[in-house]
Amino acid sequence: MTIADIPAVDRILKRDFAANPSPIIELIEAQTRDPFCVLVGTILSARTKDACTAGAVKRLFAVATTPCELEKIPVEELEKLIYPVGFYREKARHLHALPGVLREKFGGVLPKTVEELCELPGVGRKTANLTVAVGFDLPAVCVDVHVHRISNRLGLVSTKTPLETEMALRKILPVKYWKTWNSHLVSFGQRRCSPRNPKCTACPIARYCPSCSA
Repeated sequence: MTIADIPAVDRILKRDFAANPSPIIELIEAQTRDPFCVLVGTILSARTKDACTAGAVKRLFAVATTPCELEKIPVEELEKLIYPVGFYREKARHLHALPGVLREKFGGVLPKTVEELCELPGVGRKTANLTVAVGFDLPAVCVDVHVHRISNRLGLVSTKTPLETEMALRKILPVKYWKTWNSHLVSFGQRRCSPRNPKCTACPIARYCPSCSA
């Protein structure tokens, strides 16, 4: 795949995405229209399957959807609400500390930049970029394991880490694709372009993929 192929590949992935269930964070955004809820949901989703994240989000948001409400919940109760998401104890501590740090550093207002969001507990670049793109509807290149893997398989980048992939994509991906590249590739990676034994047969973007085994 070359840079010139990006529009064609994106059109195919967009159709594929529309025909299949959205990743959990897009569903949270559609249901809440709240950047803070998107941030919390993204923290919970790390290293956790969507079905598990959905259950944890439903339980947590039934009692807390604002920083003030979240801060009132003891860590032990947060652990029970979000279990069994991956690293639930660590995430519970981060969520409990989040409102206080948000108040101290940003006056209680959720920042809109990746760099500022990364100052919050439990927030790395993936979470920050996704919050900017999905929560605030601003350009951001979110790179998780799916985006990293598929971008390299396609030959669009040649990188060793998600951070390297993010920086490479920022240079070559037109800004109009920044917000949706993650959504399209995450959905595609979960269903077809898996880490092992990807379903290359009848893959809609096979002709653009030098790694295709079909």
